[in-house]
This record gives sequence, structure tokens and C-alpha cells, in this order.
Amino acid sequence: MKSALITGANRSIGLETAKQLSKKGVFIYLGSRDIEKGKAIEKELKDSGFQNIKALEIDITKPDAIEVARNIVEKEAGKLDILINNAGVMGGLPQKASETPMEQIQETFDINFYGAIRVTQTFLELLKKSDSPRISNITSGLGSLTMQSDASWMYYDIKGVCYVPSKAALNAFTVVLAHELKDLNFKVNAIDPGYTATDFNHHRGTGTVESAAAFIIKHTLTDADAPTGRFFSNDIKDESEESPW
Repeated sequence: MKSALITGANRSIGLETAKQLSKKGVFIYLGSRDIEKGKAIEKELKDSGFQNIKALEIDITKPDAIEVARNIVEKEAGKLDILINNAGVMGGLPQKASETPMEQIQETFDINFYGAIRVTQTFLELLKKSDSPRISNITSGLGSLTMQSDASWMYYDIKGVCYVPSKAALNAFTVVLAHELKDLNFKVNAIDPGYTATDFNHHRGTGTVESAAAFIIKHTLTDADAPTGRFFSNDIKDESEESPW
């Protein structure tokens, strides 16, 4: 049975992704910073018939906590097949480039960017033990510098010095990591689930968590011929579903 770790998986898109992946026969480590909340979700899911899901305490801002989580996965599964770096924060409002305190920017980067790197680096050796390792970095269309510079883009006026740069940086990390691992069996991609109605945006999004999760899984459970180092977006409505960087 394949195994997957999804960070920030105790609610919204992360939780729905866990549900859908579980139904496809993947064992899910439900990453949660608050283990009590994670265990409560695990119980709810098991009561609803999900059996291959386990809550895993992981605070992606704390290296020691990530290492403990890694040791648990190694002991129980021996490897990791899929890592979905889903945990993220908006970073508070307002986010004016001229006024936002440095501490606010740093806190956002610590989760959205550095957190994903910490988790990836810590779990990389377990992923290398998989026959078909996959790393999906959950990003945002707002992290596309090309789109952010296009005045005709529907989200052009949505700017923010915390969130937007943190996702652009995550996209850059995806490119660099994919290139480093290109000669192995890894597929490393940035995936934008689209403007989804969640607590994250006070349910202003137009998409559903079901659609967002399905899109993430589509570009995660890929075959050996699938591309790596790409930026896929659920808001791009052409055949490629690729966003410009």
C-alpha cells in the first residue's frame, strides 16, 4: 500500500485530499500541528468508514517535531511514497509592501516556504525508498509573477507582501528541487488547487474543496511519463492546465 503525508490536513482542502486519496487505497498520514484536533478528525473519519488514515503530529516550523514525525513514518511504513506540502497561512491583513512589519512577513515565510523545505528535506530519504516518489507543493495562482504582472488577469488587484512572495518562493523551490531529482523516479510539481471556498479566504472562493482535492490528486498520482518541475493550476482552463511562472 502506498503511503502519503499531507501537512495541514485536519481541515479544508488538505482534509478532502486525505479522504479522496484514502478512497484510492493510499494510507494517509494526516499531518496536524495540534495532535488532539488531528485525532478527533481521525476518529470522525474512521467512524465514517475510513480505515487507512492516521493522525500525525507535525509542526512544520519546528525541526525536532518534523524529525519525530519522520521517525514514526519510518518505523511504521519504512518509506514514504507521497508528500503533499499543503500547510499554509495567509499571513494576516493588511499586507502593504510599504508598511507590513518584517515579523509578519517572516512568520508567513516560516510556514509557507521554509516549512515546506524543512519537511521535504527531512522526509527525502524515506521518499527515495519509494518506487515512484511524488512531492506536490500546494501553491497559489497568486504566486505566478507572470500573472501578477498582467493587468488583464482577473486576480490582478489581489496583492500581498506576505502571501504572494511566499508562494512565488515555493514555486522557485519546486523548480530547483525537481531539477536536482530529475534523474531519479521523482515527480515534483507545484499545484494550485484554484480559488476555493475555505476558511482560509472566509469562503469567498468560487471552487469546491472536492474539485480542489481532485485536481491535486490528478497531478500527484501520475505515471512514470508525467512531467516534473511544472506549475499546474485549477484556474487554467486549457488542456495543459499549466500556469506560467
